[in-house]
Amino acid sequence: MIAFRNTIILVVVISLFTFIALFGRLPALRKTPIGFSHRLLCIYIPNAFRRVDTRYTGGRMNAGLARLTNYLFHQKNPLVLLLFLTLLTGSALLFLRAALPHLDSTKIIPIPFVLLAPYTFTYLCVTSKTDYLNPVNHASAMRQYPYDHILFRPDNLCRTCNFVKPARSKHCSLCGVCVARCDHHCAWINNCVGRHNYRYFLLLLFSIGIVELYGAYLSWSVLSPHLHLGHSSYGWFEKQYWAELGNAFVFAMSIGGISVAGVGLLAITTMPLPFALFAYHLYLIWAGMTTNESAKWSDWRDDMADGVAWIGKRSVVEAHNKERKARQLRNRNRMSGLAGPVSDSEEPEEEYVPWPKHSDQILVSTTDGKAPTGQEQLWERCTSLDMVDNIYDLGFWDNFVAVMSGK
Repeated sequence: MIAFRNTIILVVVISLFTFIALFGRLPALRKTPIGFSHRLLCIYIPNAFRRVDTRYTGGRMNAGLARLTNYLFHQKNPLVLLLFLTLLTGSALLFLRAALPHLDSTKIIPIPFVLLAPYTFTYLCVTSKTDYLNPVNHASAMRQYPYDHILFRPDNLCRTCNFVKPARSKHCSLCGVCVARCDHHCAWINNCVGRHNYRYFLLLLFSIGIVELYGAYLSWSVLSPHLHLGHSSYGWFEKQYWAELGNAFVFAMSIGGISVAGVGLLAITTMPLPFALFAYHLYLIWAGMTTNESAKWSDWRDDMADGVAWIGKRSVVEAHNKERKARQLRNRNRMSGLAGPVSDSEEPEEEYVPWPKHSDQILVSTTDGKAPTGQEQLWERCTSLDMVDNIYDLGFWDNFVAVMSGK
């Protein structure tokens, strides 16, 4: 009974730490206990360790840990991918070796299809380089999405790649390139999740959840005949019932061992992780945004809460700025004694992108909380994201179709 209890506690703790590590940085969880736990593990505790190490060892331990952390989290490396594949392969081999003799053919037939799916989608995610932007495909990437002048603006130059960033792209410091429709860099696939491999990433998450769900079901099929459940005279809310249930599980573990009972328990306790992440990405698709854009919208939400966000009509603001520049140019010509027409050098227009939705909105934030100087009549204080149009949101079904077709 004690071994069973300790096994459950260990698996639950590992699952909790994994959940915090994966989800703690999400903007939606930033002000929740999960977000606080992530900051505790990744900021507060390391800072305390750094102070203690500086005092007693002169920072030698922290320097070594910093090099290891930099390699693990700030450099592209396959360690997490190898750990994931090793865990998946080792658990599957360990389980199948012990469980296959106890399974009938109807339960064995789906195993190759269920088990091969994560490997297939992992390969497709890892090897996808189509979304890496370069001088050859940059022009076509510029025509994929229009700028919304809120999250993405046409004058944003990537100093590393030395070209203007297309809308919805992001430079990944780990991959060293700009990525088209970049969602995030995923250590589990050692690659960025971008426009074309996002669909494979979704299928990978779903297939991992299915593997764990089916593995837990097969483990239950092997162990359930030895549990003798449903024969207790005690009710669910009585202590004796749970004592008998625990004893039954201990006996089942002695029958199935770590190969069946242990792997099954690991599967059932970690199964919520891929399904929860899959559900989160379905929410992103429903909202018409990526993980990167979700963080940007969260920053705008904070600016709105601070009262420093202002919204206006882009056509009106651009016309005002154009007239102001023309007026300044005429004044300079008048003062210098130049004659003739004013050569108003206009900024190059944005390339037209055939996108279903367009918006005339523009959003800015100011340091003093006041409307831009000299344009006060053109701006309105923005207090909620409900006032802002997301042109990349075409509705859940259209968003989903676009994602699954790599658009």
